[in-house]
Amino acid sequence: MPQPKDLDPYADARSFYGSELRRLREAAKMSQTELGDRVFCSGTYIGLFEMAERSPQQDMSRAFDELLGSGKHLQRLCRLARKSKVAGYFADAAELEKRARSIEEYAPMLVPGVLQTRAYATALTRGTKRRASDEEVERVVSARLERAQLLSCENGPDFWAIIHEAALRVPIGDPRTTGEHLTHLVETARAHSHTVVQVLPFSAGFHPFLNTMSSLMQFADAPPVVYTEGAYAGQLIEEAALVEQYRSAYDLARAVALSPEASLALIASAAKDYDR
Repeated sequence: MPQPKDLDPYADARSFYGSELRRLREAAKMSQTELGDRVFCSGTYIGLFEMAERSPQQDMSRAFDELLGSGKHLQRLCRLARKSKVAGYFADAAELEKRARSIEEYAPMLVPGVLQTRAYATALTRGTKRRASDEEVERVVSARLERAQLLSCENGPDFWAIIHEAALRVPIGDPRTTGEHLTHLVETARAHSHTVVQVLPFSAGFHPFLNTMSSLMQFADAPPVVYTEGAYAGQLIEEAALVEQYRSAYDLARAVALSPEASLALIASAAKDYDR
């Protein structure tokens, strides 16, 4: 079971939350397991909160406050700790990306965020947030481009992306934007040895992930999780049996996708079509 590490409680809001949860739990003379049993989760999960390895949850913070007699202390800290540059529904997954040993994404209609160019991300954001100000669009795009640094970090995760051929054929922005973006995708895959891109061609037919963006993350010190996303909402999945179902479906997609070299050749060809 994870043991609380020596956190600097003032390093950030999440560390302060973790240190306060630990302080309150120990003052109540409860172990991580005992507290977990009372809020219907594992002691391991409590340990991840206390180590600031997982973002706090509002509903669990409410339960902690009730059990530990801390008023609304942890609920207020939770709101502070969950402030994020990315959409609220993606915040937990964005934090987990930074700790992941490997990330395997499937994208049915759009290229994954960490592989997007600024122009592509801007066109996409303007299309989905039609009433957004220029400042809000820039904030969203900048946060997305920051995530791309995962690919160039020395200790970054292995990254595997399976992209449906449809994502190559749907123009985002003008033809030049899409063409340059696909060229960037090829160059990024070739520049990073730990980044693999495959295309699931139209000829592969039906697949369980056909209309679902999915990201499978594995860690050195925690169970794997899956993040799925639709147009305006996302969900983090941690149930072991369901995560295994996603794993099996992803392995099937990898098996029927084009090889990495054939995939990059197809992407480069699609980029030239937009140039013409």
